[in-house]
Amino acid sequence: MKFEKNPPDAASLMMSARSFGNYDLPGALADLIDNSIKAGAGEVSLTCDFAGGAPAIRIRDDGHGMSGAELWQAMRPASANPLAERSPDDLGRFGWGMKSASFSQCTRLSVLTRKGKEMSGCVWDLEDVDGWRMGILEPDEIAGMVSPELLAKNGVEILWSNCDRLSENGTLTVSEFNALVVHARNRLALIFHRYIAGEVRGRRLVIRLNGQKVDPWDPFYRDHEATQELEPEPLEIAGRTIDIQPFILPHYSKLMANQYDRLGGEEGFLRNQGFYVYRNHRLIISGTWFRLVRHGELSQLVRVRVDIPNALDHVWKITIDKSDAQLPAALRSRLHQIVEGLRRRSARVYRARGGRLDRPGTTSVWSRHARGGEIHYSINRDHPIIDALLGAGDDEQKRAASAAIKVIEQAFPVVAFGRDAVAKIDSIHQTLSDPEAFRADLISALPLLLDQVDGDVEALVALLRVTEPWCEAWKTTEMVLREKGWLRAES
Repeated sequence: MKFEKNPPDAASLMMSARSFGNYDLPGALADLIDNSIKAGAGEVSLTCDFAGGAPAIRIRDDGHGMSGAELWQAMRPASANPLAERSPDDLGRFGWGMKSASFSQCTRLSVLTRKGKEMSGCVWDLEDVDGWRMGILEPDEIAGMVSPELLAKNGVEILWSNCDRLSENGTLTVSEFNALVVHARNRLALIFHRYIAGEVRGRRLVIRLNGQKVDPWDPFYRDHEATQELEPEPLEIAGRTIDIQPFILPHYSKLMANQYDRLGGEEGFLRNQGFYVYRNHRLIISGTWFRLVRHGELSQLVRVRVDIPNALDHVWKITIDKSDAQLPAALRSRLHQIVEGLRRRSARVYRARGGRLDRPGTTSVWSRHARGGEIHYSINRDHPIIDALLGAGDDEQKRAASAAIKVIEQAFPVVAFGRDAVAKIDSIHQTLSDPEAFRADLISALPLLLDQVDGDVEALVALLRVTEPWCEAWKTTEMVLREKGWLRAES
């Protein structure tokens, strides 16, 4: 057998690199921030300029920078062996991150760096890459591109130009571009929230986007008193430890509307339940059950933090853009057990918000009667919304309403309920899990309730405070009353 060199065509390979991974703007920016963290940066500054429809992106950090030789190596495609042993805090893997992330958005990548007194710069231009032509910038060219901040201290500055994909070939409008930037801000606040909050490296990472500081977005809302931080569990796989930390988020009745919206994210609570997988404290996957269970109403408050070391990248099959991974088969059984237990605990949060008959001073929807060894449940006719319905209209309408209430009571599915209560109490779900539906129902009920108190707004507020279900979700009820101007700020 004889051997001949058969290298890839430079232009074809580099163009193919544009499709490595599944990058969007925040994913591409996150890959570059990974490099900044590895370089020991304390601050990363991102500038996204629409520039009249020809967007330009600049990413600068204050890390230790690179020498000319180090920059040359970093600009090489596939500059790292994914199987090589790496530092435990290394967020990279394939040595493609900076290049593939950048080319997913642009065709021209320029990197400037300062280390000590040495300034260096290199350029990959996909329109002129034949024969692996990489541009080495002269000092005067660097001076015309570099920011004053990089001239003053060590660091790296990356410039994206000819952003054809980011601009969708020039069809992107300024409002659409601004929406992309806002989305990127939100995603970066989530992806790096542990770094930004100072939980990693013993100091805070500062990320600025267009001059504004990005605040951390903790998907577990650990600062809220109603968040349940459950017992952590370490799991061993391939000689390494994976840390599992479950959380049960607060019911919406304990959250203000802006808090609920923030925690729900762009797709809502239902889609954001599940595992949040962190690789070296950096979020790579959020809101998945890895097909262990389905997304459901009763489990939407469950979020599980999973911390994996970079030494297990091959086991989890981390993708090049660090946006996906596969759950190792060795973990499926134990994680399934953990998830089932968490779903039951989440269900209890909803069940605790349902109707109760043992709260003194609270008007319940249902009443319980025990007499002669028999138990009977009835709808409370003194509940204001029931009282209003029974008192509305002429005598015939009142009799019809009363008959309807009796039909509901008599048709209560006692046997089926008893069977379910014994066999699967954690699956029974009667209360609303959507605050918007709760709000809509309350707004529909307000005219009837206001009539009950002869139009006295203060009496209405007092009534709602002690009446199910509105007293059980008072923060949401309170917001509706404030929006109508029926509740003073100090109430």
